[in-house]
Formats: sequence, C-alpha cells, structure tokens
Amino acid sequence: MPHEPDALSLEEARAKVEQAHAAWLEYRNFTQEQADAIVEAVAAAGRAEARRLAQMAVDETGMGNVEDKTAKNLLATDILPRSMRGMRLLGVLRELPGERITEIGVPVGVVAAVCPTTNPTSTAFFKILISLKAGNAVVISPHPRAKECTCAAAGIAMEAAEKAGAPRGLIQCLERPTLEATQELMKHPKTALILATGGTGMVRAAYSSGKPAYGVGPGNVPIWLDPSADVAEAVRLVVEGKKFDYGTVCSSEQTLVAERRMREAVLEALKRNGAYLMNDAERAAVEKTLFSGGTRVRGECVGKPPEKIAEMAGFSVPPGTTILAGEIPGIGKEFPLSAEKLSPVLALFWVEDFEAGVQACESILRFGGIGHTAVIHARDEARVSEFARRVSAFRVLVNTSSPQGSVGITTNLQPSMTLGCGAIGGNVTSDNVGPQHLINIRRVAWAVRRPEEAMGSADSGMKALDRAALAAAVAKYLEQRGVAVRPAGVQEAIRAAMPASAPAAAPSSPGGLSADAVEAAVDRYLARHGAAPACPCGQATGKPAAPAPQSPPAAEKPPEPPAPKIEIADFVCEADVREAIAKKKKIFIGKKTIVTPAARDAAAADEVLVMAER
Repeated sequence: MPHEPDALSLEEARAKVEQAHAAWLEYRNFTQEQADAIVEAVAAAGRAEARRLAQMAVDETGMGNVEDKTAKNLLATDILPRSMRGMRLLGVLRELPGERITEIGVPVGVVAAVCPTTNPTSTAFFKILISLKAGNAVVISPHPRAKECTCAAAGIAMEAAEKAGAPRGLIQCLERPTLEATQELMKHPKTALILATGGTGMVRAAYSSGKPAYGVGPGNVPIWLDPSADVAEAVRLVVEGKKFDYGTVCSSEQTLVAERRMREAVLEALKRNGAYLMNDAERAAVEKTLFSGGTRVRGECVGKPPEKIAEMAGFSVPPGTTILAGEIPGIGKEFPLSAEKLSPVLALFWVEDFEAGVQACESILRFGGIGHTAVIHARDEARVSEFARRVSAFRVLVNTSSPQGSVGITTNLQPSMTLGCGAIGGNVTSDNVGPQHLINIRRVAWAVRRPEEAMGSADSGMKALDRAALAAAVAKYLEQRGVAVRPAGVQEAIRAAMPASAPAAAPSSPGGLSADAVEAAVDRYLARHGAAPACPCGQATGKPAAPAPQSPPAAEKPPEPPAPKIEIADFVCEADVREAIAKKKKIFIGKKTIVTPAARDAAAADEVLVMAER
C-alpha cells in the first residue's frame, strides 16, 4: 500500500512557520544589542541543562555517551556564544568613506533547522542561537527517533528567549516530525533558508527544495601520521578523537595512515591507549556487522560502545577498551572499513612513503568524505604545507583530535555543528557555518564617477590611458631635473586642463591631447608646488636653457645649496604609498591633505606618511 502522509504533521509544519514568521516581523526590527541579550539568555538556560539534555539524548537514541554529549551541548551553549560576542550582523556593519559605500546587515527571515539523531540537542541549540544572533526566527525539525530530547532543548530555548523579550513564537519545534512534515517546512513560502544536518538524502532534499540551503556532506576523515610527529602523543590524540561520543561526530577519525616502518611503534601506542587490535577474522566480522548494502552503516551500530560492537560481531574485548582498530590492505568498496563508520572503530593503513601516504588520504576522502576534514600529525611544517596543499579537504587539522579540532574546541576555527564541504562535496559553502551565513548584506552605494569615466568608448578609454602614460613620462622628465612630483598629481593637472568632454585636439598630440594644454597643465602644477617651469627659456622645446657661465670671486665662498623643498601632497592614495615604499621615500602631508583609508593602512607599517606644515 502507498504511504499516506500524516495530515496532522503537515498542518503543524504550516502553522508553526506562520507563527514564526509573524514573530519575526517584530523581531527583525530589534537592534543587535537587543538580539544579543536574548542570545545570552538562551545560552545560559542551555548551559544549565546541558547534562540533563545529554542524558535524555542517550536514553532516547541509544547513541553516544553522556559525558561527550554534555561537552557537545556546552560547545553550542558556552563556546559558541562566547565566540559570537561583539560580532555585528544587524544594522550598519561597515562604512567605507573612500568608496562611498555603506553595508547593512539584513536578517533572512524564518530558518528551517533540520536536526540529526546523532547530535540532537547540541545541534538544536546551535541552530537556535545562530538564528537569533542574526535576527531570524527558527523552526526546528527533530529526527523522529530523537524528538523528545530535541523538543525539550527547543522548549528550554523558547522559554528563555521570551523571558528576555523575544516575540512569542520566534522559536518553534515540530512535535510530530515526519519526512513529509520536514519537506513541507522546507518548501513553505514563508521559509527563507534551510539549515540541514542529516543523511545524504535529507541534504539533497534541502538543496532541491527551491530555497537557499546550507547542507553538509558526510565525513570520512583520513589521518596522516608523519615520521616527524611525536608518535605517542599523536596516537593518543587519534584515540581521543575516535572514541569521542562513540564516533558519532561527522569529523571523527576514520583511517590512520602511516609509513610501514612505523607499524610496530603505532600498534604499541594504540594498545597503551586502550585500543583493541583486531585480527583479520575479527576485522571481517566487524565489517559484516557494521555495514549493510556495501558501506551503509547499520542504524543499530551507530554510536555504540566498542564492547557492544565486538559482542554483535561475535567476540569479546577487555573491560576499558576505548576503540577497536583493524589493519586493512586497501581502500574502496572492497575494503568496507575504509569508509565512514559512525562508531569507535578505526582502520589502519600502511604505506611506503609520504607520497603514497598523501595519495592514500586523498583516496579515503574521495571514498565518501570529499571536502570535509583531514588530519596531519607532524613537526615538519614543510610536510604540513605540502599535505594541506594536496588533499581535498577544507579543514586540515594539525596535531589535534579531529572532532574537537574541526568544531572549534581545540582550534580557532569558528565553533560550529555544521561543517561545509564546499563545491566538490556538493555544498554551497566550505565554511564552518555560523550566524554570518544567515543574513543578507544591503549595500548603499553613492555615485563617484560618470559612466564615460568608468567604461566609455574606445576613444575615451584610449585618452585616459594616454593621459596616464603621458603623466608618468612628464613626472620622470621633471624628476631627472630635480623636481620631485607624483605621476598621479600630474595626471590630475592634465585631466583638469583637458577633460574627457573637451574637443579633440591636434592629431599630432598623444591620445588627442594638445601640446599647449599639456604644457599649460604642467606649468600650473609646478607653480602650485613652488617649482620652476619645465622649460625656463619659455620655449616648448623640451630642453632647459643653459645658464650663462659665471665665475665666483676668488675670495668668495660658494653659496650653500638650498635645503630641499618639502612637497606637501594634496591627495594620497594606496598606489602613492606603494610607490613611495618601493623607492624608499617619504610622503609629506598637511592638515588639508586627503588620505584614503587604504593608503593609511598600507603606510602604517613603514611610516611612509610624515605630517608637515605648509
């Protein structure tokens, strides 16, 4: 019989989007300071309930463990809000006076937030907090097998937000989650954007909904253990990451790759850290237990402790075992343990050298984890750079456990429960998704030039090009004769003497500029800066007049040469500063000098700009 959609779940999805949208029409007018106060209140409420919600998630889903789920809840309610403090997303974000542009943050509206069964409460708080920070409403869609704990987390957030002044209904959660209800939520006309965390099918549904969507791909994280690494410390960190919440984080370590000559040292270090080393028969049994349909992980194995997985596979492990580890002879479909395992099971793969190791890590990424995360343990920074340059991952973690590093606990990556895999992974972003992805930016731009100055006809473009070339040539000519000038200043003088709208001049002049106009412009420029005309004889020959020879009296001492004249610039742009740095010169400025912000930034480190009085 064909499946009949749950009419009540569809109606709930529609109603809750409408309620959230009505609340957002009021919330969108809140200032950043008002939104921040609500974010802090919701985060505080989540921190207070972090352990209780972790226990609820383990009890309901049977995945992971309370300690690590508590840590993930605190990532979302403590580390994340601390990282967002001071971040401005609403109202005026930036003003660029030199460019006459103002940037304004505008919230998107109602965010549809799809949550997974593996991280049901931490993901709910994460998506609620980044939505509120960016001025949006949010409707949570729980996984059906985690709806009680996810709805509990959303309820805590709702109550705290409303007590802090949020409009009633700003946070919603589906209490009858079904596939059809989630699809209805994603396609609703008043849903503005989708945050999808879940299986590949759910992410594809989000991208095909017709709405902007941030969905993330699966992770199949390789670890390169370089010979330059501290092997004991590196293996300890690998085990810490692999056992974290029993492997339910998408960035959990999956396959450790190392040179064959390091095998014994690595195996010994694994045993010291509580890993159980499976023989070939046990490894084959675990592969049959973990996977169905090739490399699809069975739901009953996801996030289970190593003792349980071993028991399901038909063997036992000592108490206190942290992870199961097995050596594999290859990578790909014929070797299922080289795929993502969503459990505390680690594959080991040996290679001959660094080149083979990089190729192996790339193969692992392309076997179900492209674009996500790769790890290298090394002291050799050149090796780190080479590895990072060549692997197809947008998070390359160095000397850290992968789950904690990828989400921003042990690194300075943005704290996030949604890790993009970029275009190669079928995702719209390669970022750790944060509140900045949940706004649009409105730009107010003033006219600063006429169209013909920006992209006019070929003739006017040639004139502009020739003016610049002519200005540079004139400046060089004058500099050879002891008159320091800027090409930009000469070009301004030429432009003033011969604007683009002026009639065409004698064909013998460059770019259609008349010689008289150029000569007059240069003379005015020199006069304005207190210098002598380019041709003292008054003839436009391009050759200075030779001074009459004079012999000073024998007893008279030659006069001291005059002190060099300081030229105070009228206008300084970034190009002027770059030129001065290259020539190791200073630029003198006065109170009326216009200096662009880009020029000040470029000059800061080299102290090129010198204040002087006229």
